[in-house]
Amino acid sequence: MLNEYLIVEKSALPEYFIKVVEARRLLESGAYTQVIDAVQAVGISRSTYYKYKDKVLEPSQLTVGRKASLMLQLSHEAGMLSRVLSAVSACNANVLTITQSLPIHGKASLMLSIDLGQLNRGVDQMIDELNAIEGVEHVRLLGLE
Repeated sequence: MLNEYLIVEKSALPEYFIKVVEARRLLESGAYTQVIDAVQAVGISRSTYYKYKDKVLEPSQLTVGRKASLMLQLSHEAGMLSRVLSAVSACNANVLTITQSLPIHGKASLMLSIDLGQLNRGVDQMIDELNAIEGVEHVRLLGLE
């Protein structure tokens, strides 16, 4: 079943897919009770909404992911790995594997496999928190399982 899905960055999608998600969010939040009002607010047709409403989902709406692979680019400084692992732990995620490269030119790559079963926030929020750590240059989600 999962081989029928792709994870695609929003910037690569046609704008109407993002608007379908926005319209669904407006309806689910109660901001609008009628589909016609929500689709007019975001600027798409009702037929576009109905055609894609069950086909375009945000990651927060998916419940299949229980494990994630992350790649982090870190500056080479003492305590860096500890700060990253503390942040992962604060999200209630469980580290399954850690692979760290030797630092080259003051940078090291870190690959984390984590269990998301008890995650206490969204994956995107956890990635934002990791990116906010001083010395973390970049965090990239490689995959969800």
